[in-house]
Amino acid sequence: MKNFNRRDWLKTSVLGLGSLPLITGSLQAKPAAVAGKNWSSESMLWEMNPIYKDVKMKARLLANENPFGPSPSVQKAIAESISVGNRYGHADAAYLIDMLAEKEGVKPANIMLGPGSTDMLEKTAIVLCQHGGNVVSADPSYMSLVNTAKAMGGDWKAVPLKADYSHDLKGMEQAIDADTKLLYVCNPNNPMGAITDPSELKAFCKSASKKKPIFVDEAYLEFMDKPEDHTMVGLVSEGYDVMVARTFSKIHGMAGLRVGYLVATEERIKSITSMVRGTMGLCVTSLKGAIASIKDEKFLASCRKWNAESKAYTLEQVKSMGFDPITSYTSFMIFPIQQEGKAFAGKMMEEGVGIRVYSIADQPWCRVSMGTMDEMKLFTNALKTVTT
Repeated sequence: MKNFNRRDWLKTSVLGLGSLPLITGSLQAKPAAVAGKNWSSESMLWEMNPIYKDVKMKARLLANENPFGPSPSVQKAIAESISVGNRYGHADAAYLIDMLAEKEGVKPANIMLGPGSTDMLEKTAIVLCQHGGNVVSADPSYMSLVNTAKAMGGDWKAVPLKADYSHDLKGMEQAIDADTKLLYVCNPNNPMGAITDPSELKAFCKSASKKKPIFVDEAYLEFMDKPEDHTMVGLVSEGYDVMVARTFSKIHGMAGLRVGYLVATEERIKSITSMVRGTMGLCVTSLKGAIASIKDEKFLASCRKWNAESKAYTLEQVKSMGFDPITSYTSFMIFPIQQEGKAFAGKMMEEGVGIRVYSIADQPWCRVSMGTMDEMKLFTNALKTVTT
């Protein structure tokens, strides 16, 4: 397989600004491909689709959620915090910021909180692209920041992924022009699950951030064995104009509780918070839960282990059926299928298994989130049923 080519996304009016992305890019793309003309409005199915209203989902593997969380300690902290739900959580937010600053090796002034890392992506796009300009990012990638920038009147300069699915960092830096407002890197990348070499990415960030600010989305980084070897957060304390986003939605198992944070230079944080506020979007229960989750390192290590076990099992099973998954460093796996996407997703849902379907270069792909081992067995059994 060669490079990806550009594609557009379903208009934000369908699911709401910054909603879950409808990926429509292309592999081995056609020379005549035109930006904005390659997407399919049915390239993703969500579990609330009316055609599935009478189907009971046995394995929810469509949103990259952690099936093991939130941890018991988080649940306890949240339950105990309900009685103070009449109070604002400013003190808890400040405490969480102090904890995160110590964890990341930066100052509290380098941390901004928000309801999930997607909130950080969108607010950054609003501030930096309020007068238009363009965002440079990989294609395919997670689209919340790009979609928001486009809604603000900006453009997307899509740089195809390399043949190994890593970011084409050289191509991204070459794409910078006078109208570029921001460069966006999702690492590990969603939806492909691949990783970009940390030494190459660090060199890129040091060089390109002298021209334009860089946003590195590390939502899935903590599923890796040694996330500290891959994060770009150290560049912030060195003074580079690099923003790093993390979330409690993935390994912490708090997707529905909505907590995320941004690490950036004090000047960059101020430029964002001068227009929008993050802490006001957080409730005291979520803050208490996040504080408890950071302290529960044993649970996080267990989640990392369980995710790896589910992924190893699924990889072996999927390969044995003749599929060719991309090596994943995340909590999901993606591979091309030979059935029309909507029909395939419908058949899987009839088996009680919810998955995500993408269309890339007119080729349907299945992205499956890692669940419990029992859920992955349901998935592999369903996959055998609908493909044989």
